[in-house]
Formats: sequence, structure tokens, C-alpha cells
Amino acid sequence: MQKWMTTDENELPETNELYESYHWTVDRGQALTRIDKFLTARVENATRTKVQAAADAGCILVNGTAVKSSYKVKPLDEISVVMAHPPRDTTVIPQDIPLDIVYEDEHLIVVNKEAGMVVHPAHGNYTDTLVNALTYHLRNLPLFQSGEMRPGLVHRIDKDTSGILVVAKTEKALNHLASQFFEHSIDRRYLALVWGDFAEDSGTIDGNIGRNPRDRMQMWVFPDGSDGKPAITHYQVVERFGYVTMVECRLETGRTHQIRAHFRHIGHPLFNDCRYGGDQILRGTTFTKYKQFVNNCFAILPRQALHARSLAFDHPANGKRMLFETQLPEDMAQAIEKWRKYAVQA
Repeated sequence: MQKWMTTDENELPETNELYESYHWTVDRGQALTRIDKFLTARVENATRTKVQAAADAGCILVNGTAVKSSYKVKPLDEISVVMAHPPRDTTVIPQDIPLDIVYEDEHLIVVNKEAGMVVHPAHGNYTDTLVNALTYHLRNLPLFQSGEMRPGLVHRIDKDTSGILVVAKTEKALNHLASQFFEHSIDRRYLALVWGDFAEDSGTIDGNIGRNPRDRMQMWVFPDGSDGKPAITHYQVVERFGYVTMVECRLETGRTHQIRAHFRHIGHPLFNDCRYGGDQILRGTTFTKYKQFVNNCFAILPRQALHARSLAFDHPANGKRMLFETQLPEDMAQAIEKWRKYAVQA
């Protein structure tokens, strides 16, 4: 079993999607230049090979049309690019850590990440991460021999969230998947246990997410759009247990802690989410027996009740739509079953 680790959440990015988008309007005096040379000079740490891979994946647009890496940039061209994050300087240590592999082919690998595992190395967590395990498992592939901190990654899930992740095995697949995340064509669904009941069976939470100005370890919702980045979460009630509810969440965007921050914002923090107040008894009675029951559930599920259940995307090589699903992990399933029995008896 993977050991539980801490991470420096002051280093959290503003998004769980690991790509960058760029846009240029070419100067009037620009001489004719190959676009791979043009972009290599303007994207920090990007190599010509990576720019060419982005072009092969259809991720470089000029005036709204995908172009080859040999395209000659002209004055006033409108250039848009989606690329995976450029390499970082720190080398990843390959580690022989067991992986729960859901699917694998020559282009990509889909894994079911257990709760407690950090996705990629960062300050305070340079070993025992999913990337350390992938770097060992895929050690014969060029993409995983570069020493990059996030090879093949275009999205992530929180350390204490379990569930599905897709990882590219080639530069072309990496850029193709990054483009799908950017265009919101990937379908991601989560199961969450949240405090409280809902008057409606479904709903949408729409509110910018950025850092909490008073607590850098939290993300915050800015419904007036005054700060943060746009974030949209759709939810559907799956099962009601009185004081808590199981919901399915579908993400349009992939902001850091999006589901956790959005549900806290509407008054329904995730069950046992210590970062957003869900580790307190927020609904129910004052009876000692009830408090003991909830604390027992906390002990069974010592993390936020959130599982990335499914992921659907177009295969980067053949365009076929692929859907992957996983069962609830044991800790979350046991806590939900306890609430199910409690609701019947109450």
C-alpha cells in the first residue's frame, strides 16, 4: 500500500490541467520564418522537437487553421498554440511502485490512482509519486527518459482523491490530449459524498476559482468574477442519506480543488474534507450516539470523500471515443454503506 504523504500546497497551481495556451499576433515587420523556429524562440524551455509534435497533433493554429511545423509565419498572422507544460530542470527518480493499470496501448496509459498518492513531484514530494512510478514502468520510452517533472501528464487529481487519470506515452498523444482538455471535449465524472440534502435533483455551480486571499492553502470562489478563473461544475443527486448526499459531478473546467471549493461555496462541503471544513459534524443531531457514528465514518474514510469515477476522450491516434470507469475504493464504499444503513434506521 502506498504510504500517505504531505505536500506543500502553497505550490498548488491554479488548474489541474497541465497544459499552457499561447496567442500571438505577428508584427507587421516579421520576416518569413518557419513556425517551429518562431515558437521555439518564444516558448520558454520548449524545444523544436516539442513544437513539431504539437503541430503534428493539430495544436498549432494560424488564423484558425491547423498548420504543419514547416508553415512560414507572415506579418499579422494570428497564432494560437496549446502545448503541454515545458520541461523543468529537476530529474525524476524512477521507482518500482505498483500501478493499478486500467488500460494501456502504445499511445497512452490509463491508471486508477489510490488516495494518498501525489500525482507528480513538487517541493516536499520528490519521490513516491505517480510520476515516479510511471517513469519506472515506462522507462524505455523517450518521453519518460527526459527527466521531466510531469512527463505525459495533461491533468491531475488531488493527493487524497482517488480515481482515473490518463497519461500520454508519446509527444503527439500528449499534445492531442492537451488540446482536448483545452477545448473541454473530455468528459470527467466524479462521485462525492457531501454534507446536507438538496432541494433539487441536479444543478450547476458557476463561479470563478482562485486562491483564497486570506489562506494560501485554500482555493476560493469569486462569483462576481472579480478574481480567479472561470469554473463550472454540474451535479446530479445519486442517493440521499438525510444528513449527507452522494452526488455525481461533471466538470467543464479543471481548476485546482474545483469540486471541493464549489461545494463548500454552496454550503455543502465534502464529507471529511479538512481543507474546506467538511471534517466537522455539519448536519444532524446533538446526540452522543450520532456523533460517535459520524466519527466512526471519519475513521473509515480519513480523507475527502471524492473519487474520479470516469473519463471519456478521443483516442489521439484513431479518434475513437473511449470511456473508462472505476469502482468506488473500499474506504469510500464502506463509509457510504454505513450512511445508507443509518438513513434506513433513522
